[in-house]
Amino acid sequence: MIACLRLLTALCLAALLAACASSPSSSLGELPRTPDASIEQLLEKAASSKSAEDAALLRLSAADLAYKQKDFPRAARILEQVPLDTLKPAQQVFASTLAAELAMSRNQPKAALTALAHPSLQRVAELPAEQQARTYNVHAAALEADGQALAAAQQRMLLAPLLSGQAASANNDAIWALVASLPAEQLQQPANDQTLAGWTSLAFAVKSAGTLEQQQAAIDTWVKQHPGHPAAQQLPQALTKLKELASQPLTKIALLLPQEGPLAGVARALRDGFMAAHFQAQQAGQPAPAVQVFDSSRIGSLDDFYNQAQAAGVQLVIGPLEKPLVKQLAAKPQLPITTLALNYADAGQKAPPQLFQFGLAAEDEAREVARRARADGMVRAVALVPSGEWGDRVLAAFRQDWEGNGGTLLAAERIAQPVALAQQIADLFQLRQSEGRAKSLQSTVGGSIAAQPSRRQDIDFIFLASTPQQAQQIKPTLNFQYAGDVPVYATSNLYSASGDVNQYNDMNGIRFCETPWLLDTSNSLRQQVVQQWPQAAGSLGRLYAMGVDAYSLAPRLGQLKALPDNRVQGLSGSLSINANQRIERQLPWAEFAGGQVKRLPDTAR
Repeated sequence: MIACLRLLTALCLAALLAACASSPSSSLGELPRTPDASIEQLLEKAASSKSAEDAALLRLSAADLAYKQKDFPRAARILEQVPLDTLKPAQQVFASTLAAELAMSRNQPKAALTALAHPSLQRVAELPAEQQARTYNVHAAALEADGQALAAAQQRMLLAPLLSGQAASANNDAIWALVASLPAEQLQQPANDQTLAGWTSLAFAVKSAGTLEQQQAAIDTWVKQHPGHPAAQQLPQALTKLKELASQPLTKIALLLPQEGPLAGVARALRDGFMAAHFQAQQAGQPAPAVQVFDSSRIGSLDDFYNQAQAAGVQLVIGPLEKPLVKQLAAKPQLPITTLALNYADAGQKAPPQLFQFGLAAEDEAREVARRARADGMVRAVALVPSGEWGDRVLAAFRQDWEGNGGTLLAAERIAQPVALAQQIADLFQLRQSEGRAKSLQSTVGGSIAAQPSRRQDIDFIFLASTPQQAQQIKPTLNFQYAGDVPVYATSNLYSASGDVNQYNDMNGIRFCETPWLLDTSNSLRQQVVQQWPQAAGSLGRLYAMGVDAYSLAPRLGQLKALPDNRVQGLSGSLSINANQRIERQLPWAEFAGGQVKRLPDTAR
């Protein structure tokens, strides 16, 4: 998205920036002229100018020239020499816009928005088109970077009439990307502006349709109802791709899973979930591709398998599950058949464009904890994770997301042995320091004094990744260590779905993310699967859910690739695709309360 915005900025400026001066009305004041002089010459002229207004215009021109030469620190230093309040409105708009552009070069959208809040910006529509475009463009970029997608789209709608050609097309695509990223509830809210209402109704129509065919029909219906809308006159590029995808129906799938070896049990749950979804689709009269099962534990060569699958008319491979095989696929430059692997290659490993990867990644849950804690207003965290490679990966994912979005990770402890748990929690909360101060005070005053250890007070919450048995010990230990009031946000690993009231009571108050499969027992497909395979009601149910979702994803991989802001509401989570074609999950939340599991309301994504 950032690369697209940079391209759009360049296109807008190329289409609109004039090489001559702009002369608004005298009440607005004159905009800086595009100079023929160097930065040094402009600053020399400003220093010798007898007119304060002329000096300010020359410095604005010099600052702008430094910005265009990408000498951002120098541009900022020059701009600081210009007294904003003494300028006329047009010059204030120019200076505020430049200040916002410089803030964005430092990745500081809030500072950019502060600059654009100057009262002079209310008159931007009175300025020449090139200045309007420049201001709207940086305002949109700052709003998007600040997470205000709808407001950013509105700025791009103000920009649209000023553009033509490729710049107009790029802006149209940017508006669609912003509106399509909004949740369905926000898209349904009434809009006063008819153009905006058209955009939001188009996005809602596309999101509400399930299959490619239904999406294509929804788009065609919308275009007929809104013939004069900018999106109807020039359909966003992402939506034009849907026509190509809809003309290529999926008719045959190869399911590649091990039937022997240590992963056979996992594969069986995945396969049963996948086939349950397949049979349900058939019973509902939906288009259901033929499925041919292959045993990956007996494969001698992946190349031989793909040759066999091609000869059988397979259009999509689901699998393999084994990580070494997934890594082999990721190492290939191309694959002959589009493939949805049911595991992940190593992070950072470049994969061929035909490879998609899907699994129950603990890293997704770590990022989900960070998202939920942010939504709940938390800022400062400590972490408890297991020792070993798995714990390291989970902690790294949490740290990257948490700190990357402004949070602070104060400390982390690896859970090794239960006997060390009390000491580790005491270290996190600096209880030993408190006890040391109390002993020092006793030594100083002589005799004994009443002193209860006090924990550090700057911790907002604990990020916890642990087994149910570890979590049962952790919560009581927190209570014992005077930290029972600190919120705990956890990954799903601590939830066994056993229904054990005593176990749940030991974890009272802990919040955790979990699959919809284990939290929504009313789902009809889940009920059918549990009736046939009772073990699917427990923690093994996550694998059945993943199998179901692999079937749901099969016909929609191209759709998600063309529309990355789309999501599949699955039973293993709300599914989307990232830039590396890895499926990412967002999860609902629950809390242990009174020996029960209580579902928590969702927060804004």
